[in-house]
Amino acid sequence: MATKQDKVPPAYWFFVALLRPMLMVLTKRDWRGLEHIPREGGFVISPNHFTYADPLAFAHFVYDSGRPPRFLAKEALFRVPIIGRLLRAADQIPVYRNSTLATSAFREAVRAVEEGKCVGIFPEGTLTRDPDLWPMRGKTGAARVALETRCPVIPVAQWGPQEILERYGKRIHLFPRKTMHVLAGPPVDLSDLYGRPMDVATLREATDRIMAAITGLLEELRGEQAPAVRFDPKAAGIPETGNFTKEA
Repeated sequence: MATKQDKVPPAYWFFVALLRPMLMVLTKRDWRGLEHIPREGGFVISPNHFTYADPLAFAHFVYDSGRPPRFLAKEALFRVPIIGRLLRAADQIPVYRNSTLATSAFREAVRAVEEGKCVGIFPEGTLTRDPDLWPMRGKTGAARVALETRCPVIPVAQWGPQEILERYGKRIHLFPRKTMHVLAGPPVDLSDLYGRPMDVATLREATDRIMAAITGLLEELRGEQAPAVRFDPKAAGIPETGNFTKEA
């Protein structure tokens, strides 16, 4: 049951009414770790990201926990006719990459957490560049919001959406029905970083802890061991945004 601070606008219920019944019919669900999601109060929840289909599985999982999520999403989605207007009306948060407006998403996310809301932040910022779809080096947005507000950060791993839509794929494979495996873990402990200057070293330490927690959960879901060194697109000379798989 959603709490008082989770009251959402009518446009939010439009998306729920449109998407949740469809997901219930078209997918199977393996939801685990829901007990780790706070019953009340603001918090950040952060999953891995490897296909354009996984935000739907993640949103379905979090919504089923009783805490309707607000998402930080790339600003381009808010420029799509009709959809963009609905996203804004649904209280979602645009992220302006490489822009003087980039800090606005941080301020809005902090405000939402302080108002007691659940804020979903994909810490990788885009689809992973790792060749085997393991979480790559994270960006510092989730850590920055968590340290500013001292709120819980719930790590989440998901696996299965790539069977519906491959990374940067265009063909959707719905049948036979695929199982969406989603696992939430306990809050990432950042308490020893509270009060420290929010500099590069502090933000990187917090981000690495969040990514390590997500990766550990994904290892459990996949029954495999992740690479010892997390993939870094900058070190590999791969663009950090856009479809890096396209031939030049």
